[in-house]
Amino acid sequence: MKILLSCLLFFNALCFLLFALDKRKAQQGQRRIAEKMLHLATLPGAALGAWVAILLLHHKNRKAAFWGITLGLTLLQGAVVYFALPYFRAQL
Repeated sequence: MKILLSCLLFFNALCFLLFALDKRKAQQGQRRIAEKMLHLATLPGAALGAWVAILLLHHKNRKAAFWGITLGLTLLQGAVVYFALPYFRAQL
């Protein structure tokens, strides 16, 4: 369980840092990180890191399509946690 939580923390931090890097590149007029890459970074359980970056850094907060995909990934991750929770409780 500790390994799983450590991995989630790592992926959330990585996702947040990618969003922050993209924000910095946007401010400096440099080549940006593709939205597809940001969504892929969100996929492995890093929805919390993505939402913190969106809300705290005000990055990608005006793009409804981006929000929709991020919300979909969040719901998907929530469903995985919901259905996997009985398995993890049985392992404890």
